[in-house]
Amino acid sequence: MTISTALWSFALVVGLLTLTPGLDTALVLRTAALGRRRRAWGVVLGIQSGILIWGALTSLGVTALLTASQMAYEILRWAGAAYLLWMGARMLIDTWRGTRAEGAAEARAVEDAGTLYEGWRQGALTNLLNPKVGVFYVAVLPQFIPAGAPHFTTGLLLTCVHILLGLLWSMALIAFARVLRGWLQRPAARRTLDRVTGTVIAGFGLKLALGD
Repeated sequence: MTISTALWSFALVVGLLTLTPGLDTALVLRTAALGRRRRAWGVVLGIQSGILIWGALTSLGVTALLTASQMAYEILRWAGAAYLLWMGARMLIDTWRGTRAEGAAEARAVEDAGTLYEGWRQGALTNLLNPKVGVFYVAVLPQFIPAGAPHFTTGLLLTCVHILLGLLWSMALIAFARVLRGWLQRPAARRTLDRVTGTVIAGFGLKLALGD
């Protein structure tokens, strides 16, 4: 297998993975749809930073510890599950606090609208605390590194393909979210969005905790 063949084959695999609706899609859409454009890009960059770290660690052979050590995997799995459950529960609770709390939430939303770093931190934590991403890279990435090719350099090159596809898909999501902004000006619509997103995130956390 040549480098070009490996790149195209890996692009097909991670492209399908990127397009599959999941936690990353929910986070980016929800943040961008609320009008927090800079924060949404922070989430995107945080997610892609996590992917870069997973790819680099896999290329170095470090993430093999996740499959070799049950304890390491379990610690990361429970940390990720706790974080997702906390984030999802907070979204759900905020939608049931009444008009006063809703006003405070709107004030916080305006204040946080431009916080690129907060978005990056949320995206990075969500990605790095998901051991299934690490396991995916351990299982898949080495299969696309041609025999005789530099392992670390080629692994990073393949990871960059994943990041590029993720950025392109995120651009489409953020552009689509702009269409929803008019509808989301209504408080009831924002509450609905937060309840749906909170449920999705908490569901991923519960699934991770149950080991499914």
